[in-house]
Amino acid sequence: MSEFGDLRVSGELTVPAWELSEAFVRASGPGGQNVNKVSSAVQLTWNVEASSLPADVKARFTKLYGSRITNDGRLILEASEHRSQPMNREAARKRLAQMILKASIRPKRRVATRPTAGSVRRRIASKKRRGEIKSLRGSVESDD
Repeated sequence: MSEFGDLRVSGELTVPAWELSEAFVRASGPGGQNVNKVSSAVQLTWNVEASSLPADVKARFTKLYGSRITNDGRLILEASEHRSQPMNREAARKRLAQMILKASIRPKRRVATRPTAGSVRRRIASKKRRGEIKSLRGSVESDD
């Protein structure tokens, strides 16, 4: 079992333990008596806007997961896939770490390219052929 202190995302990124808050709730779904009496599901809450992450990572995180962030800037993750509280706690923290890690990767800059002369020629030729086909669909002259 790991220590539930700071959330280490990568070598450079760490979320301090004080930024995370956890609440334990009863899990829904099947589970018999255990589900009715044990609060094993975890709700992990993290304030994205007030976090100590670099601004560019925060911006990418908000862009990627904006639909999951509340109006006051908090992300709420719920984990209830395990029967034990510590395992659900670990699962929620791992999921958050993966989300932050995904947001920390800078997208590659797009290098503007131009189409080759041959591809432009082929495109124009196919458009002309298509136009000719369509022009032949015109009205039919009657012999009356």
